[in-house]
Amino acid sequence: MSIKLNEKYVEKFVSKEELAAMQEEISRAADILDSRSGAGSDFLGWVDLPENYDKCEFAAIKEAAEKIKKSCDILVVIGIGGSYLGARAVIEFLKSPLYNNLKKDTPDIYYAGNSLSATALSELLSICEGKDICINVISKSGTTTEPAVAFRIFRNLLEEKYGKEGARERIFVTTDREKGTLKSFSDESGYKTFVVPDDVGGRFSVLTAVGLLPIAVAGIDIDKLMEGANTARLALCDKDIEKNDCYKYAAVRNILLRKGKVTEIFVSYEPYAQMFSEWWKQLYGESEGKDGKGIYPASAIFSTDLHSLGQYIQEGQRTIFETVLDVKDSMAEMPIPDDANNIDGLNFLSGKDLDFVNKNAMKGTLLAHMDGNVPNIVIELDKKDEHSLGYMIYFFEKACAVSGYTLGVNPFNQPGVEAYKKNMFALLGKPGYEEQKKALDERLK
Repeated sequence: MSIKLNEKYVEKFVSKEELAAMQEEISRAADILDSRSGAGSDFLGWVDLPENYDKCEFAAIKEAAEKIKKSCDILVVIGIGGSYLGARAVIEFLKSPLYNNLKKDTPDIYYAGNSLSATALSELLSICEGKDICINVISKSGTTTEPAVAFRIFRNLLEEKYGKEGARERIFVTTDREKGTLKSFSDESGYKTFVVPDDVGGRFSVLTAVGLLPIAVAGIDIDKLMEGANTARLALCDKDIEKNDCYKYAAVRNILLRKGKVTEIFVSYEPYAQMFSEWWKQLYGESEGKDGKGIYPASAIFSTDLHSLGQYIQEGQRTIFETVLDVKDSMAEMPIPDDANNIDGLNFLSGKDLDFVNKNAMKGTLLAHMDGNVPNIVIELDKKDEHSLGYMIYFFEKACAVSGYTLGVNPFNQPGVEAYKKNMFALLGKPGYEEQKKALDERLK
């Protein structure tokens, strides 16, 4: 197994009896998931995806990735939320948050269409000056404001730079299989298209073409990523909490929530996990935060954030718990040199590896936070490679589904995200929103 749940730092807060009492609820939630009988059951394509993915499209993804590698200096991934977070999380986890600054034989990868910031987009356009560019626009409909605006701008840039014919060979579209504005436009324009599956929601889509094309462009082995996810699919089926750490994680979260722990901080001691934390936050926040329920998902990178959040976590309101990612094999070595004058008083660390220091910082923090009445769930990952990461992605996806059903919500819809869009459209003067615009203008006076 690639993942193990270490209970040492949470058993003070969750007893064996409480876990046993959760078994029936977890089994019921797992049955709902397995039988596809619950709310949102039409969005369960991710469950068997690691085995039943489209092999022909998978081959086409790898072919397109090779074409992009050979034809451009920069790939711009245009998408928002699940349309880009998964790919960016995998690339930065396995390669580096400094991926674009590394010496490599793959293109730099930048992200657009995830905000409405003119500053951010103008800076990216400046970076692209004088470079060969490809774009991968990812949108189910093609009408989501943020990516649609970015696509307009980059499409115009490519057509001015390469002409329409040349631009056609540099635009790759991931969208609906048959319908939607973007699909129709792409077919008319002759763009290479890939599919956003109908039965996989955005936050669960990292192992579809949505995530796999950019990931493959970065030189990551997507076969091994899928193999890891499939290993998890096969391993995480037992409904017995004591035999399935995925379901145990779901159970512990719900027990802690019922004890007033309403905020979960996802913690890593490695900066390369920062975007994975962002993916995790969308997965759990969008899946569970509805009907007045849910755990608020936050994240931190330690020991960095111990110098800003540490005081609050140690002694603030006792409404939080932490889920700590412990990557056992860092796959990096950095011995600490000796200093003859010992000016910093750290010669007791001379010759020790920096990862050894980091791991002991983690152990010390776990003990301190536990003593401060903060439960800590430790998720131990074997190593930083494609197989282990594929396993971890599936682990958190399945735990999220079971946790959501246990909580009593539909883990696969997101009705609340439409409210801000309607207000924005009205304020911007979109046709059909005239009455709403009047009402909002009055409120803003």
